[in-house]
Order: sequence, then C-alpha cells, then structure tokens
Amino acid sequence: MRPFNAVFLLIGVLLASAGYGATFLFSMHVRLLGGTDFQTGVALAGAALGTLTGVLLTGWAVRHIGAARMAALAALSVGAGVASFAFAGRPGAVDALPGFLVGLGWGAFCLAAPIALAERTSDANRGLWFLRFATVQMTGIGGCPALAAFAIRWWRVPLEGVFYGIGALCVIAAVLLEAFGRLAHVQPQRDRWLRNIGAVARTRAIYPVVIIALGGCVFSGLMTFQMSLVHGTQAQASTFFSLYTVTVVATRWLLSRLVVRLRPQIATQVLLAMMVLGSAAMFAVPWHPGFQALSAVLLGTGYGLAYPIVQLQAVNDSIDEHRRAALTWFVAAYFVGAFGFPMLGGWVLVHGGKSALLMLIAGCGLAALALAVVRDRRGALVA
Repeated sequence: MRPFNAVFLLIGVLLASAGYGATFLFSMHVRLLGGTDFQTGVALAGAALGTLTGVLLTGWAVRHIGAARMAALAALSVGAGVASFAFAGRPGAVDALPGFLVGLGWGAFCLAAPIALAERTSDANRGLWFLRFATVQMTGIGGCPALAAFAIRWWRVPLEGVFYGIGALCVIAAVLLEAFGRLAHVQPQRDRWLRNIGAVARTRAIYPVVIIALGGCVFSGLMTFQMSLVHGTQAQASTFFSLYTVTVVATRWLLSRLVVRLRPQIATQVLLAMMVLGSAAMFAVPWHPGFQALSAVLLGTGYGLAYPIVQLQAVNDSIDEHRRAALTWFVAAYFVGAFGFPMLGGWVLVHGGKSALLMLIAGCGLAALALAVVRDRRGALVA
C-alpha cells in the first residue's frame, strides 16, 4: 500500500462515513417537521433492510466491477439517501426509501471498502492498515453529527442544508474511491462467497465470523436500550453515547500501533474481556452514575479495538481465494447481530426487565470471549 494511494482511500472512507453519521440527525429532522419517532423508525427500518441487501449485492458485484468501484458506488447511494431525506417537507413524506438508500450504500461500503484494502495489503502490514481504516471510519461516523450540530447552532445552517452538504461530501468520497481503485488497480477475483461458506466454516475463520455477531449483539444492546437501562437513575443516555464515540476514536488513534505489536490472540481476548466488563458495569448504574461512564469507556476500548482485529483474523485465517467470502460473511454476521439483537432484546426487556436484558448482553460477550479462547487453542494444536 503506497501512502499516496492510501490518502485517496482514507479520505474517501472519512467522507462516506460522515454520510452514515448523518442518520443520527434523522430524528431531529422528523421532530422539526412535527413528526414522531414512528416516522424515524420507518426510515431506520428501511436502512436495516437496505444494509443486508447491500451486503448480498456486494458479494456478487465485486466479482464483476471490483471492490474499490463498488465502494465508490456505495458512497453515492449513501449520499443520495441523505440528500433525499432533506426533500421531506412534512412528516407524512418521510418513508423508508431514504433510509433504504443509506442502508444499501452503508452495507455495501462496509464490505467493499475492507475488501479493497485487503486486496492491496500483505499479511505483514494488513493489521495496521485495518486499524487506520477503522479509526478514520469511526471519526467520520462520530464527527459528522457533532460538526453538524455546531454548524446548526453557531452558523445557523438549516438542517436541510446540512443534509445536502453531507450528500455532496459523499459524491467527493465516490470520486476519491474510484481514483484509489484506478491508482492501485487489482484484477477482480471470481470467487463465489455463498458457495464458499463451507470452505470458510472448515477453517478458523468461522470463529471471527461468530465472534463479531455476538459482539454486535453486545454493542447494539447497550446502545439501543441505553435510555431504558438508565431510566430512573441519575445517568443520561447522551453521556454514554458521547463517551463511547470519543473512546473509540481516541483509543484507535493512540493505541493502534501498540495493539498491532501484541499477539493478536492475546489482544483479542483482553479486549473482549473489557467488553464483558463494560456490560457488567451497567448493573451498578442504579447505585452510581459513574458506572455508566465506566461502561462506555470499557465498551469503546474493548469492542472498538476488537472489531478491526477480529476482522483481520477473518481475513488472515482464510486462504487467498476465500478471503472475500470470509469478509462477506463477517460483515453479514455483524449486521445480523447489530440489527437482529434489538428484537430479541426488546422482548426480554419487556418480559424480564433490565437485569434479564443485561444478563443476556453479558452472556453474548462471554460467549464471544469463549470462542476467542477456543480459536487460540485450535491454532496452537494446529501449530
């Protein structure tokens, strides 16, 4: 990976990720129109459907047009969804289409961009590039709503103008990603990810796939139900969201080189253990709100750093011709956990209460940690 080429990729990732970060502003736009959370839910439901569609589409498309070009097209889809959301002038006009376009693009981008990076890096330096990629991605996701709020408050920029501006940034991202693909050209491979699931399952790559699904359950459980979990306490959900984002960005920037130097197996287990402790800390929030801050920091450090490392393991544990299949199943598993768990978690919260939900979330984290230990032992036996 030449540094000059990497600039096009990383800036493109930053701008495209800002498009996904704009979804955190959708509820504000709906409320300004006089609508309710139902309209926001409709848009986000469309995003969930679009995300899984994007993953499935990308698994086929990268074989024909290449991963970098697919990432560029995905950025255009995200931008189109964000910009089209601004067209809604009344609550009844808010439908699932803008959310579907954002989800379609984001699902495709989360698969195509890592594939494009994996194709252009070696096993020796892929870990550092994946961490850089993940850091820039999270910076865009978390930084976009923060900068948008600043522009709205201090520069009096209307929210519709913010959406149009973010859509334009996604167009720039598409241009940069297309340029990256042309500068660092590789021949598209013709592997079939659906057919190769059996081959992936017979290798250690299956462990990262399942681990990230369980990690996605922990992440979405604590984020989605944060308001319900802190209801009746002195803690505020916004504190958790802010601390989590700041922690992820800071730790990825400051600790990425240290994590790369560690044994990946040990680093994964330590980080997943921190994720479990972050889940456990939420049990103590009713006694002191400081435990919520501790939970956010532990989750941001543990899950935030574990994601790119586990993603790297999914790639390196596969042979060359099955790496796209492994990445496809990895991203699909993450979205299944992130979007599927809230349905189960909501049922548990209603029928079992907060403690039951937290026990389920912590159980998912413990299962992920156990699989990481099993993967390490299997590797030792093979060696």
